[in-house]
Amino acid sequence: MLQDPKFWVASSFIIFILLFGKLAWSRATAILDARGDRIRAELEEASRLRAEAEAMLAQAQAERDAATAEAAAMIERAQAEAQRLATAAAAEAEAAARRRERMAMDRIAAAEASAVTEVRNAAAEIATAAVREIIVARHDATADAALIDSAVASLPTAFRAA
Repeated sequence: MLQDPKFWVASSFIIFILLFGKLAWSRATAILDARGDRIRAELEEASRLRAEAEAMLAQAQAERDAATAEAAAMIERAQAEAQRLATAAAAEAEAAARRRERMAMDRIAAAEASAVTEVRNAAAEIATAAVREIIVARHDATADAALIDSAVASLPTAFRAA
């Protein structure tokens, strides 16, 4: 058996396979371990990125909720301000209308007083003219003297009454 070349070829082949197999096995396991480490690192990176994405999503939702609440508050303030302005404008318009009405009433009263004064003045002028004509027609110089004396005598009473 030791002299049989088939034995030596077979034993050399087995030794070669064992040595090469051990070397190939160690390289294959190293490659597989490296690939496993790389996959593990990628999974850890993916897990970290997912956690960051979830944190960013939560932050974005919180910011969106805060912005929505702020927008609602701004709308509420704007509506309150609009209501306040509308009330103030209505009050100002009512006050302006009352002022205009008061001014119109004052103008009417002034026009009425002016008209009454003009009518009185016109009536006084007409009465004076009528009295003058009556006096000219009915009185002579002696009657005028008596009338003047009586008017001068009644002056103190007229001044006290005025």
